[in-house]
Amino acid sequence: MTNVGDVAEEGALNLLRDEGAVDALLHSIYERRHYDFRRYARASLRRRLSLAMLEFRCESLHGLQAKVLTDDRAFAALVRTLTVPVSEMFRDPPFFRAFREQVVPELRTYPSLKLWVAGCSSGEEVYSLAIVLAEEGLLDRSLIYATDINEDSLARARTGVYSIDRMKLFSDNYFKAGGKESLSRYYTAAYAGAALARSLTANVLFSDHSLATDSVFSEVEVVTCRNVMIYFDRSLQDRVLGLFAEALPRRGFLGLGSKETVLFSSHATTFSELTVREKWFRRC
Repeated sequence: MTNVGDVAEEGALNLLRDEGAVDALLHSIYERRHYDFRRYARASLRRRLSLAMLEFRCESLHGLQAKVLTDDRAFAALVRTLTVPVSEMFRDPPFFRAFREQVVPELRTYPSLKLWVAGCSSGEEVYSLAIVLAEEGLLDRSLIYATDINEDSLARARTGVYSIDRMKLFSDNYFKAGGKESLSRYYTAAYAGAALARSLTANVLFSDHSLATDSVFSEVEVVTCRNVMIYFDRSLQDRVLGLFAEALPRRGFLGLGSKETVLFSSHATTFSELTVREKWFRRC
């Protein structure tokens, strides 16, 4: 039996196959709201716009455009839909184990450190990196820039409060990533939530930043940008990698998501592979 929701979504997707209409929608959002989704990967973008049309009960792209340009809450909901704010602590544990075992030893040679978590979503990766740095004795001399375009995600990241139901998964990831303590040492459970220790973000600056339109704001020794560029088209991926190349000094570290790479980009020769499977690279 055909699901009514699937039929409705297919109908919305049919409307979104008009590239000119999609371009007009994205341009109007850029002009009026100053958010640039024009170089997001189109297949994923159309799917997410179709979900937004269903959520707002819009029967046309014109209706969706009118809704998100005049209704602040609707636009915030659209940003949440388009930016895919999904994360977890120590996601892909081998990535964090490689950070601890292969990146941290070299970071110890620096008198001070700056790290940039680009596309930080709701903050789980920020807290994960902070925990590793704390356990390795580097957090006190580190400054972490945590940036995202989604204000709701940044607000959640600042609070550092997550569902208690997620902590078992986070703890399992933590131990697989080489954790040295119990993860419960770093949070306080209350009611249905787990509040991460404020000491972990004493040296963290959460800030709005668009990888599509904004510039580099500081030189940093480490950049992580994981599971973000998979939603960008090739030209935007190249722009973002150019930002990271500009932000990193020679032999600085770049960490990407499991399905992302600098290979085949216009910046392929700017980086070398540090670890192949864990997606750590170095600035040449």
